[in-house]
Amino acid sequence: MAYPGIFLLWLVHFLPLGALARLGQALGWLLYGLGRERRRVARINLRLCFPEMSDATRETLVRRHFQAFARSFLEYGVLWWGSRARIQRLVRIEGIEHWRAVAGRPVIWLAPHFVGLDMGGVRLTSEFPLVSMYSRQKVALFDRLLRYGRTRFGNATLFSRQEGIRPVIRALRSGMPFYYLPDQDFGARDALFVPFFGVPAATISGLSRLCRASGAAVVPCVTRQLPGGAGYVLRFYPAWEDFPGTDIAADTRRMNAFIEEAVREMPEQYFWLHKRFKTRPAGEKNPYERAAL
Repeated sequence: MAYPGIFLLWLVHFLPLGALARLGQALGWLLYGLGRERRRVARINLRLCFPEMSDATRETLVRRHFQAFARSFLEYGVLWWGSRARIQRLVRIEGIEHWRAVAGRPVIWLAPHFVGLDMGGVRLTSEFPLVSMYSRQKVALFDRLLRYGRTRFGNATLFSRQEGIRPVIRALRSGMPFYYLPDQDFGARDALFVPFFGVPAATISGLSRLCRASGAAVVPCVTRQLPGGAGYVLRFYPAWEDFPGTDIAADTRRMNAFIEEAVREMPEQYFWLHKRFKTRPAGEKNPYERAAL
């Protein structure tokens, strides 16, 4: 299935963005209908994070997320084979003055897992050098294409998570911004249990530790998917003041609190298909195990 899927992405990248958006919406409906397990994961995540919502509201949100995710997936074809000029039209940058204000010191671009994550990342590499980390993909062909897409403009340096943070610290000290994606569950190692929407979540504490080791400023950047063929907006936020603080756990909670605020602005675009709460404190059940439902 990998090769036909990649061929489809290559084929549809010739389409205008409006047509890609409509095709993505249709694909989202299909994936929602066929993706029973991921649909269940999204429902569990939303039930944990938004218990105040009605079941009907959360289900609408699940459907909208599948549509946003499917559209972003189809647009990988543009990221991999579209021209530099087209990608720069696809993703508009706002708030760049917030990065410029601290560009004289090491900078971490905090980029949470929204569906536009790679759109924003590749857009940045089309114009600026940066360093980032990635997780190897299970499908070798997709892994190669993902690495190619993220580095094809010659401005990005990628390290795998297995290489650790030392190469990242060296890159930060050399003046390269770090496009950092810390908000997924990578297990208990190097993680703290801090609240995410009120639920204890195994959260990598690397943001605080990297800032302590490198003296970096944190400048969040979030990429929003716009309706129809309007593309995306990557927005830089003001650099965080008084970060890192005196407590790593408090710093990590601050990071999660920022991500919560961004999620509330566009909840359908956060990556709900990931098992964010699979690693639990001692004695707690994994909410994704069917016996725990």
